Amino acid sequence: MEILTQLNDLLKQHLGEFGPLIVVGVLGLFMILVTIPLMLNQPEDPLKKLQRSNAAPKNDKNPKKDKLRTAGRNEKLEKFSNFLEPQDKEELSAMQLKLRQAGYHSKDAVRFFHFAQFALGIVGIMVGIALVTVLSGGQEFTPAQMALRVILPAAGFYFLPRYWITRRVAERNEAITAGFPDTLDLMLVCVEAGQSLDQAIVRVSGEMKSSYPDIAQEFEVVAYELKAGKERDSVLRDFGTRCGVQDVSSFVTVMIQSATFGTSIAEALRVYASEMRDKRVMRAEEAANKLPTKMTLATMMLTVPPLLVILVGPSAKGIADLSNAGG
Repeated sequence: MEILTQLNDLLKQHLGEFGPLIVVGVLGLFMILVTIPLMLNQPEDPLKKLQRSNAAPKNDKNPKKDKLRTAGRNEKLEKFSNFLEPQDKEELSAMQLKLRQAGYHSKDAVRFFHFAQFALGIVGIMVGIALVTVLSGGQEFTPAQMALRVILPAAGFYFLPRYWITRRVAERNEAITAGFPDTLDLMLVCVEAGQSLDQAIVRVSGEMKSSYPDIAQEFEVVAYELKAGKERDSVLRDFGTRCGVQDVSSFVTVMIQSATFGTSIAEALRVYASEMRDKRVMRAEEAANKLPTKMTLATMMLTVPPLLVILVGPSAKGIADLSNAGG
């Protein structure tokens, strides 16, 4: 007991009144960081593996289908699927859609996202503790100040992946919007040359990789789904939802209506491609018209103060000299 009392007094002397709690928190975080890799690298029990392999042919009605669903997934993250994935199907589908719109098509994208949030949250807590203890310079904080300095970095690091995904979605939408008119022009050339819509999509996905990789990746997914035998209407609707761009959604509607009513796909592509080119020109003109308004404030801030100094400065200096001479 005397040793613990001396240790407690020593921690309070160097770290303040909350020194023991800080040390306990640091040790707890260290144990968590050490335990997680050990749990991820923990080998599977051979007996459970044998039992699962023996029970699989009896319980699974379609083992090949289940094997295809789980193929390519990280087995280490599979052990924590209940912790790293939302249990609500609607929430899981919404998160998968948002990650696909950001360009992350991996099967483990949702798990990696939540794992990144969890890991960065722990890093934020450690940064906050470091700010309170090591980088405080001996300054004493109240409990509210300590909690604020620990919670704010933890919250910032925790929401950093969500902010990154939001930025990625916005940047990818801009890239798809910028490359969509050229993609439609190339698709129109392919269709007018005698290729079918499916062949045109395959050709576009290969030709646009160097200039617009984002839209090329989406068309490549469409091509693979069509080759797999999925219905074209369903593939095109998924394409519009996955991109999250209004122009692409309108294009999907035009293609579906053209196929439904039996009109010429080439004619529909020609009209829609012309509209997309006009819309791109209008966006460029809109950005050019906004430029003078945006530059007005910067121009005033950079030009008015020097003009005032040049015009008013000599008069102010003369007045100051006269007042000094009169005094």
